[in-house]
Amino acid sequence: MDNTFTINKTTSTPPLGGRGAVIWFCRIAVALLFIFSGLIKANDPLGFSYKLEEYFEVFHVTFLNDLALSLSIILCALEMILGFALLIGIRINAIVWGLLLLIIFFGFLTFYSAFFKVVQTCGCFGDAIPLTPWESFGKDMVLLALVLVLFFNRKQIRPMVSPAAEMRWLVTAVVISLAVGLYTYNFLPVLDFLPYKIGNNIPKEMSTPPGALPDEYELTYQLKNKVTGATKSMSDKDYLKTGIWKDTNWKIEGDPERKLIKKGFEPKIRDLGINDSQGNDYTQELLANPFFNLWVVAYDLNKTDTAALARLNALAFNLTQNFNIRTVMITSASPADAAAFSKKHHLVFETFHADGVPLKTMVRANPGIILLRNGTVIDKWHYHTMPDYEALVKKYLQKQ
Repeated sequence: MDNTFTINKTTSTPPLGGRGAVIWFCRIAVALLFIFSGLIKANDPLGFSYKLEEYFEVFHVTFLNDLALSLSIILCALEMILGFALLIGIRINAIVWGLLLLIIFFGFLTFYSAFFKVVQTCGCFGDAIPLTPWESFGKDMVLLALVLVLFFNRKQIRPMVSPAAEMRWLVTAVVISLAVGLYTYNFLPVLDFLPYKIGNNIPKEMSTPPGALPDEYELTYQLKNKVTGATKSMSDKDYLKTGIWKDTNWKIEGDPERKLIKKGFEPKIRDLGINDSQGNDYTQELLANPFFNLWVVAYDLNKTDTAALARLNALAFNLTQNFNIRTVMITSASPADAAAFSKKHHLVFETFHADGVPLKTMVRANPGIILLRNGTVIDKWHYHTMPDYEALVKKYLQKQ
């Protein structure tokens, strides 16, 4: 009986030494980074779609705004699919080409953002790991180097599954990757990295602690000698240190250039202001409420789910009647538009107004619901998972 056997060349792997070890390191590093990047953004696809809209505005393609959410979910899924396919080694030629083109595209975006100072956070890792544009560009260049190693050695990358199972694994990866983004869009992020997450005290997130250092700036003066006509640039420190300010022949021309040289403490929430229709500030009053109060956040009334608002309207009426719970709707719509909308839909909420940016950050839904007490976020819901009256009373109000 012949006991010899052969190794399937399609599933063998390069030796773990020298060149093979480098290829394996690049393969695992690139795969895991792409999976992580896609997964962390898919945790909050609506937030990533807002970042895409910023890029659309920079490149004057705002007609794509209506596609931002779909593109967000697809891009997040694509990163995860490419990373997983590289990891198990299927369709390597197409996968490595896709990785190379994608990282070149991302590298261009991050370089453009950094050089022209347009989009100040790239959204590469969502809100979990905020990176400056130059940090993002540096990360992309490291990834590009790793991908290039894989690109030029792609014939050495062997699959970890049999050819018959490749399509099954690929379809599974596509389904799971798309499902993650669709789930978090419809039911809020699984992990909330935003400053309005459950348990956070909003006034505390808005405050600056005693002793915190402010931003440090440097002023640069443009000086001109009235006698010789010579010119020079000088920082404010050198201007005082050299005593040139005592020489009446030197004069400052124009306004000094102000440059940030050291970032100081910055509150996580710095743009929240809530006003009534007359422009009166109600921010502190609403945040200081010592009782349970419900915020209905509908940043865009033109796109909000009116059926959900109708259910919330009934909920607010019962809460007010039986527990004197204050329920407010906060929107970025103009007072006139909000008043007309409330009248049309017979809303019982008090209506307040705030900028759309903090409203989008509060809760990734339109409308979204936040339960607060003393300015602390007790709970929050997507309108798809909003609690009914009995559940809300049983969980919170009966324990008062």
